[in-house]
Amino acid sequence: MATIESNSPAVAHADVHDHHEPQSFWRTYVFSEDHKTIAKQYLITGIIWSVIGISLSVMFRLQLGFPNMKMDFLRPILGTWIDESGKLDPNFYLALVTMHGTIMVFFVLTAGLSGTFSNFLIPLQIGARDMASGFLNMLSYWFFFLASAVMFGSLFIETGPAGGGWVVYPPLSALPQAHKGSEFGMTLWLISMALFIVSQLLGGINYITTVINLRTRGMSFSKLPLTIWAFFLTAVLGLISFPVLLSAALLLIFDRSFGTSFYLSEIYVNGEALPNVGGSPILFQHLFWFLGHPEVYIVLLPALGMTSEIIATNSRKPIFGYRAMIASMMGIAFLAFIVWAHHMFVSGMNPFLGSVFMFLTLIIAVPSAVKAFNYITTLWRGNIRFTPAMLFSIGLVSFFISGGLTGIILGNSALDIQLHDTYFVVAHFHLVMGAASAFGLLAGVYHWFPKMFGKMMNEKLGYIHFWLTFIGIYLVFFPMHYVGIAGFPRRYYAFTSYDFTKNIFADMNAFISLAAIFTFTAQWIFIYNFVNSIIRGRRATQNPWKSNTLEWTTPIVPGHGNWTGEIPAVYRWPYDYSKPGAKEDYIPQNVPYSQTLESNLPHENELISLEKEIEAQNLNDQFKQPH
Repeated sequence: MATIESNSPAVAHADVHDHHEPQSFWRTYVFSEDHKTIAKQYLITGIIWSVIGISLSVMFRLQLGFPNMKMDFLRPILGTWIDESGKLDPNFYLALVTMHGTIMVFFVLTAGLSGTFSNFLIPLQIGARDMASGFLNMLSYWFFFLASAVMFGSLFIETGPAGGGWVVYPPLSALPQAHKGSEFGMTLWLISMALFIVSQLLGGINYITTVINLRTRGMSFSKLPLTIWAFFLTAVLGLISFPVLLSAALLLIFDRSFGTSFYLSEIYVNGEALPNVGGSPILFQHLFWFLGHPEVYIVLLPALGMTSEIIATNSRKPIFGYRAMIASMMGIAFLAFIVWAHHMFVSGMNPFLGSVFMFLTLIIAVPSAVKAFNYITTLWRGNIRFTPAMLFSIGLVSFFISGGLTGIILGNSALDIQLHDTYFVVAHFHLVMGAASAFGLLAGVYHWFPKMFGKMMNEKLGYIHFWLTFIGIYLVFFPMHYVGIAGFPRRYYAFTSYDFTKNIFADMNAFISLAAIFTFTAQWIFIYNFVNSIIRGRRATQNPWKSNTLEWTTPIVPGHGNWTGEIPAVYRWPYDYSKPGAKEDYIPQNVPYSQTLESNLPHENELISLEKEIEAQNLNDQFKQPH
């Protein structure tokens, strides 16, 4: 292994970390610059938001499943949003849908997933003491927290939260006088999203800089775990696309508050002609979906990256097609920017332009299929260990395939025009993005919980949680495909208002709502397991999953600076599992080829001569990073 003289920068820096001055409670747990603490802050905030977001969905599912039911039992929570007859206020129904979508897409599946695991794993898996800028990292979380506080506060104002759908299309969102959901709640929504975007940009800059500049000795890009590739490409996606949403939100604020006409033109409200002339609401759709489609992969790529790591580790096999997996993620990242208008096939676009976006949309199925086939091939004939994390990863692959197949249908503009405003889209969207990404988040928690908290989660509760959630999600979203094909419209408050819908959708909607309540109830098993394991869980071992990546070479609960002493050098890729001739079925990345002569391939024996060069690499830049 590498050795460094005692007067070297590495040892000096390690000594600083081993004996750094104790910090106050506030600097250690609240305004911390340690990437691991910030990751836990993101995770816990994301879990709280997921409970709120799913609770809102249960409320509007009650309305959809049982439209004639009295909801007086919700009056202590919703107050005047339950009218005198005991029914849910129609304006508040739209607000519930809006807030559910916003919370789950941005606050749970973007910040809660990417914010948690990008922060936690990037320094640990590339061999860095911390992020490139601990201060900016801290700011990224607190901007997210401020965004959360503003959004949460909007739930309690008199006129109610934003009610323009999670896509907040103008003119509804641009006219405060349009309805209650377009008043002050919409302004708070826009402010919250502006703060959230600042958070994501600060985080993305940090992730990219850290991966490029702070990799340990020998950690070339060709030796990075697929998790890091996923986080890196996700940060690039966010850095390019989120500013476009910020500009869209700022222009919407100008239209709402300062009399401009970016999105408004020749509007009448209650018979009164507004002075706005020359704007186009379609402009907002272009700006929103230029972020909106990359956002699908900002949410999905981190989950897919973690799934690659978990499946390889628990199959005890090298990941199949490592370079193909990287190429597929790059292809997805590139194509994500040029398919946004498939969300706008019903906006009246030129049919030729629609065919161009249809063609590009169908092409993105190719790199997605590469990932799916590579997961299946990795699992094939593997010595599979069905840990809870592995089950959730396999569940992700299932949702990715079943939801992706319906995406091919919706990518066809002729079919999408018929299905766009039906529950078929809701089913596709929730399976391929919502459920798959949520399963990636849960898989990540179960897999890296021992490194986060030094404890083991209860496996039996994990198995129960998986099966109830997996079955429940399919019970909720699979029937939506059928009611969608039958013409059931999304975003409607009461389908019983129309004769043709009174009978054919009632039983199926009631079934879906009961399945949603069942699935939501199952999540309390996870929350109990999570909290109880932190307090009373069995103490973790050094490397409980026998994994190859660098985070398992740190102490059981890494301290400030991650490694006590020299950072390990890297000599090999991260997927040397079940290698013929090896003493064990895994070989960590920091084990030199000179120590594994019995299992080396011919070209690997040639790399032994490079080990001294790797050990001698100058890491001075690594030790200048602030903490």
